[in-house]
Amino acid sequence: MARTEYYDDPSAPAPNSMVVAASAVVADDAGRILMQRRADSGLWALPGGGMELDDSLPGTAVREVREETGLDVEITGLVGTYTDPRHVIAYTDGEVRRQFNVCFTARVVGGRPAVSDESLELRWVAPDETDGLPMHHTQRLRVQHYREARPTPYLG
Repeated sequence: MARTEYYDDPSAPAPNSMVVAASAVVADDAGRILMQRRADSGLWALPGGGMELDDSLPGTAVREVREETGLDVEITGLVGTYTDPRHVIAYTDGEVRRQFNVCFTARVVGGRPAVSDESLELRWVAPDETDGLPMHHTQRLRVQHYREARPTPYLG
């Protein structure tokens, strides 16, 4: 299923759902971060997705990283919360969502890198190399906040 992301776009469709989601900046020992090219948009993004009723938010991030990349991670911190109502995601099945995303930091503790049906490609990149990757504004913002090494999480 394809998706289109809108940001501060008056032509965006009106949301019909709200989804709680988690994502993770997964860093390796060399300081590179794991990016995935999404199958539904072709854009680069941090691994992440929607929370299920039996999940915690950190558990959602761990599960989504595993599903989308094949890697097992442990949560090490918090980048921030992302709740901007100007960000709308429209899916081809008719869902138009607002998303409440909590972005964590994480490190790999096991597994093997593998693309999934949600990802076309995985890549470890130096944080400053993300500037050259095509990605949505909201993903870029999360990476930027991670790169800033803020003393407190972003609250937005």
